[in-house]
Amino acid sequence: MTAATDILKDGFERVRDNVATVLDGLTPEQVLARPRPDANSIGWLVWHLSRVQDSHLADLVGAEQVWSSEGFVERFALPYAADATGYGQSSADVGAFSTTDTALLRDYQQAAHELTLTVLKDLTDQQLGEVIDRRWDPPVTRAVRLVSVVDDTAQHVGQAAYVRGLVS
Repeated sequence: MTAATDILKDGFERVRDNVATVLDGLTPEQVLARPRPDANSIGWLVWHLSRVQDSHLADLVGAEQVWSSEGFVERFALPYAADATGYGQSSADVGAFSTTDTALLRDYQQAAHELTLTVLKDLTDQQLGEVIDRRWDPPVTRAVRLVSVVDDTAQHVGQAAYVRGLVS
């Protein structure tokens, strides 16, 4: 690992640890509670942040997502397309989220985290600087994409912690 990947690893470990804290001791009702009809539930937020992390990290190295390779798509049995990450979902889609099993949510986040560690351990500074998406101005490097994922997942786990405070 490089100094940069060590920092990224720390960020992802904080997200993983915060997910465990947010989920600890929740009832099924609390997992699915939505403070307002159009708000996101804790369960959906944790699923979504884990899907984003899994899909983006797998894409960075051309690997299969743990969502499919480790059978999480079947274990969650959600009414979404198998490749759904939650991005762009409607309030009705969020309301259709039905998983109340906090151990399953935690296990999926842990699997996504392990994929993340595998990806990070082999990245060089040169690879971090490589442009991977030219659709943006400026073009997106691997490092920028990784920081975006840390930022997105940290925001969502913070939202989940806030919802927990409202519903528990």
